Parts: sequence; C-alpha cells; structure tokens
Amino acid sequence: MYKHNSPRFKMTVMAGVLAGALLAPVAHAGLVKVDGSSTVFPITEAVAEEFQKSVKSKTKVTVGISGTGGGFKKFCRGETDISDASRPILKKEMEDCKKAGIEYIELPVAFDALTVIINPKNTWAGELTVAELKKMYEPSAQGKVNNWNQIRAGFPNAPLKLAGAGADSGTFDYFTEAVVGKAKSSRGDYMATEDDNVTIQFVSRDPNAIGYLGLAYYVENKDKVKAVGIKVDDKSPTVLPSLETVNKGTYQPLSRPIFIYINRKSADNPEVAAFVEYYMKHGAKLSKEVGYVDLPAKAYTMALDNFKRRKTGTAFGGEAEVGVSVEELLQREGKH
Repeated sequence: MYKHNSPRFKMTVMAGVLAGALLAPVAHAGLVKVDGSSTVFPITEAVAEEFQKSVKSKTKVTVGISGTGGGFKKFCRGETDISDASRPILKKEMEDCKKAGIEYIELPVAFDALTVIINPKNTWAGELTVAELKKMYEPSAQGKVNNWNQIRAGFPNAPLKLAGAGADSGTFDYFTEAVVGKAKSSRGDYMATEDDNVTIQFVSRDPNAIGYLGLAYYVENKDKVKAVGIKVDDKSPTVLPSLETVNKGTYQPLSRPIFIYINRKSADNPEVAAFVEYYMKHGAKLSKEVGYVDLPAKAYTMALDNFKRRKTGTAFGGEAEVGVSVEELLQREGKH
C-alpha cells in the first residue's frame, strides 16, 4: 500500500515536485506531464508507477504538485497534459483555458471524505452537527469560543483545541464552504497545517483536541484517533465516513469528488491516451490502496467512454459546490 506518511511517499512527492518544475512543456514524445492537486497526487502517482511498470515502451509520467489552482494555471497555458484537481474547474480557469484555445476532458477518479477526528479519550463528542462545527470554526468564534461547553450544553468545561488545514489547501476551501458556508471563511486562531500527519499528532496527544483531514489519513491512524459521526442537523441520523456512506450519498456535506483534466490535444498523443486509459481501468483499485473512496465500476467505464469519445467540457458550472453525491456525479458526467 502507498502510505502518505511513509518515506517512500515523501520521496515520490519530492521527485514529482522536482520533475514538474524542471521538465519542459507538453508535446515531448514518450513524456506525459501531470501537475496540480496534492490531494489527487497519491492516486496519480500510484497509477503512474504501475503504468510505467506495465508497459514496455519508454513512456515517462511526471507528476508535480502545485495545488489545484496552480495546476490549472499551468494546464491553461498548455504546459501540462493532465491536471489533478480536488475540485471542479472554476469560471476564471475555464476562461483562461478558452483564451488559450485549450479544450479539456473532465474525468472523476475517486471521492474523498473529509473526516473530523478527536482523541480516543474524548467521550463526549462522538457525534456533532454541522452547526456545532460551524460554531467552532467560523470567523466570529475567534477569541470567543474557547471551551467545549460553549459548543453544547453538557460538554465539559475544558479547553477547545482546534486543528485543521492551512489556508492554501483545497481541503480548507471545501471544509469552510461546507461547514461555515463560504470558502476560506474561518477563525485564524487554530493549529493550521498543510501536513495532515501534524494534525494526527496534535489530536492524538491532547484529549481536548479536534481537527479535520482527508479520510485516508484517518484510516491509516485509527489506532491514534477516532472519527466523529456527522449530523446534517439535529433531526438527521449520525453518519460516519466510510466507503459505504460516501457511495450511498449519506455522508454529507463532507464528501467530495476529485478529478483529472486532460488537454484535448494531448489526448491524441498515444502515450497520454494509453496512460489515461490505464488510469480508468486501474483507478478503482489504486484509489483504495492509497486510502480514497473508489467510484462504482460504472463510473470508470463511463469516464473511459467519455475519454475515448473525446467528450470535452465540465459537468459543473464553474462555481464551488458542496454535497454532490456519487449518483449525481454520474448523472452529470453522463449528460455534459
């Protein structure tokens, strides 16, 4: 399994970053250039590794990390063949690509379930509502909401120790959009980090700590932290993050689809086409191996068909969206 916190993973991250920074633009024979989201990176890197082992050609796949936004900037300048994205393409990025004459094929590759975690010694917050999470993280809470008993009557009079993603993270964007109601809207007095392993350490060492991160990091650290069940509101059932609840669409609003975007012209390159087809055929298995939620088999079949037909455009409207289910994703991708 490809561990996010393993030396091997860290080495491949660095190799991907250096390769993305040093290699020349698109259209080199035998080279497939990918850049973008650090969230999608583990899947694409795993696929690239297996693809390069499986083919006898000299195709080289380089996977860089410049973030979803940074990846789209390069992609819309024609510098990459494929862009990893932890959210759909936004209007400004769509406009930039259009100006540059870049058409793209959008393919969903997996789902990520953002997971709220607490210390195993925390006996009171095994389930929380979205409104309670908002009460913790919204901007107006800064300097004012500092104790657990301010979140719910009956919670202990104990310090509330918050952790979470850094402001440059796509996870930060999605969590604040889903919980607070506006992307990047958050209190600033919490332990912010781009490294989810730091969040794990912070929460595992303090019984009063709480944080959020991608499902894969929770799955790897179940012995150190525990997941919080999420309720949309007081009347809703409590739902824990899992493969089943994400696929059923019941883990809301903290599950999100993640994507790759392929330059339409690059798709006619035999090496790029072979890599994307390999990705769609093996993406489910490798998504699970790196700790993400694989899509139903029909999603990968449909995505492969969309790619072979060179179906361009996006199933989204260029705006940030929260709560898109697997079923809805399939319906959208089937129509656009």
